[in-house]
Amino acid sequence: MSINEDLNHTLELIKIERQADLEQYRQKILLLPLHRKTKEGKCWYPVRVKSASIGMGERYQIEIERTNHIDEPHVFGSGKLVSVFSNAGNTPEKANIGGVINYVRDNLMVITLNGDDLPDWIHSGMIGVDVMFDEMTYREMEAAMKAVMKAEDGRIVELRNILLGEKKASFSDQKLDLASLKNQYTKLPNASQALALEKIISAQDVGIIHGPPGTGKTTTLVKAIKLTVQSEGQSLVCAPSNAAIDLLVEKLSDEGLRVLRIGHPARVTELSLSKTLDAKIALHPNYKELRVMRKRMQQLRDMAYKFKRNFGHAEKQQRSRLIDEAKAMKADADMLEFYIVNDLLQNSDVIASTLIGCTNHLLKGRRYKTVFIDEAAQALEPACWIPILKAERVVFAGDHCQLPPTIKSYEAAKAGLAKTLFEKCIERQPITGTMLKIQYRMHEDIMAFSSLHFYKNALIADESVRLATLPTYLPIDFIDTAGIGYVEKQDPETLSRFNKDEAKLLIKEIEKIAENITIEAWLEAHYTLGIITPYSAQVDYLHKLCEASDILNEIHQFISINTVDAFQGQERDIIAISFVRSNDKGEVGFLSDIRRTNVAMTRAKKRLIMIGDSATLGSHPFYTELLEYVQSKDFYRSAYEVGQ
Repeated sequence: MSINEDLNHTLELIKIERQADLEQYRQKILLLPLHRKTKEGKCWYPVRVKSASIGMGERYQIEIERTNHIDEPHVFGSGKLVSVFSNAGNTPEKANIGGVINYVRDNLMVITLNGDDLPDWIHSGMIGVDVMFDEMTYREMEAAMKAVMKAEDGRIVELRNILLGEKKASFSDQKLDLASLKNQYTKLPNASQALALEKIISAQDVGIIHGPPGTGKTTTLVKAIKLTVQSEGQSLVCAPSNAAIDLLVEKLSDEGLRVLRIGHPARVTELSLSKTLDAKIALHPNYKELRVMRKRMQQLRDMAYKFKRNFGHAEKQQRSRLIDEAKAMKADADMLEFYIVNDLLQNSDVIASTLIGCTNHLLKGRRYKTVFIDEAAQALEPACWIPILKAERVVFAGDHCQLPPTIKSYEAAKAGLAKTLFEKCIERQPITGTMLKIQYRMHEDIMAFSSLHFYKNALIADESVRLATLPTYLPIDFIDTAGIGYVEKQDPETLSRFNKDEAKLLIKEIEKIAENITIEAWLEAHYTLGIITPYSAQVDYLHKLCEASDILNEIHQFISINTVDAFQGQERDIIAISFVRSNDKGEVGFLSDIRRTNVAMTRAKKRLIMIGDSATLGSHPFYTELLEYVQSKDFYRSAYEVGQ
């Protein structure tokens, strides 16, 4: 299809995705009665407002405590949009206010409110918190797509044609100065990293860092950003999620770059808070003057609207003078704040935000020579166009062989929304991409299958990790539960799947390791262990088993249990995977998305344990090849052998 057809198709798919997301929100939250939402953890009600205070950016924060359904699972998490409401009979009809969750811990939640003032009803009792639908994200993505489609001239037309493969990308003959890099970094880039850096330096339009697991993608990207800032003065750096951009902010700051993090303070991690605009405004030399002006303005307002028993002509004139004086003071304060903000924007090396965060009014009209987009293989195409509209060239970093974007609509994903701009560009402009090949995480046997299946057998284990194993253990262990009667079940409410017997076997294997190594040796070496499973119901059951284990109790701080998505970008010394699926039909469900299994397997550094039913998994060619690999390397055991 033509470029316009391609873009229009993507626009229609994002509309389908929006409808699917909205419908899920309606069905799962909006249409449910309050008691059921509360029971299912989709609403906190009633809650007690423990405190209210001014937080970052002069915004009101409230700390609330759940007083019902204590310790039960819920859908709330940091960064989510919420609505705080009151059902008290003496409150206004629309007693609600929007906000963003700072953090949730146990039965406590801290919310930064969107309004300038604290609602009068906030302490009236019968307070609750609902999850909100994020309409703004879809609105901004659709607007970006339309802007790209309608453009008839300018740099965006050229980038549009290059990124979608109609026009060839161009490069200068600029070479990498390794001598200057040696002065900046104690560890020089390896050959493939150096090639990637050279490609980015010379790219006139687009450059791509393809970073398989453990190959130093983030390190290479940080070096590329630093080199670019040195030559261009300032760069825009983005990622699809707050977690991803905050990691980059931390790494860039460690390199001595002045980073300004654009975004709602409630969505920013604690480490990046000091880099936010709100925090930097508070440290600006002119901030004290601004505070004095704001305080004086509020005093004038309070005086103007103070209740008076006798309110005649003189009082009206006095109120009018006070209001006019407050307005003048506000205008002066706004002007000073405008100066402070622009001073901070101008004097930052890196402007960092999420892709959607680039729509912030502070960045309106600003242009950048280069925009860097990290984790681009997890970003929806419409979101990527938002920062690209502000740039002269783009650098992508990611790995399309790992986790794809999260998409609610199966129809939209199947029709092409799951294919990212990163992936399209790699296919249509292969000259722009450089794959990093030296990996610094895994034993070579843990790496080998992924390298063969996903990366054309091009990965090489660095000598520092090539033979690193857990003492007395093989690097991989696949335990086959076929024929043993471990059958998966489905939770009737969540529809998630679990396999209790498989979970028990996995915990027993981990207990054996803990006993064999000894707790003292474990604590001394600080071994870390991750338990990964595709299904949330299995995660919950594994948590219960782990908490009930006396053997694992002493090392519980080194153990993480979660789904694949939560482990993206992380690593552990030991990884144990529970595949769960075991049925007569040979159905593997979303295990068929083999990129998730690639992520799960490549989190392991020294030992990888996999437990699954070969009779079920073997119905998919990928798992057939995996079983053949572990058998060829003598990493295969039957559950009968291990004493189930």
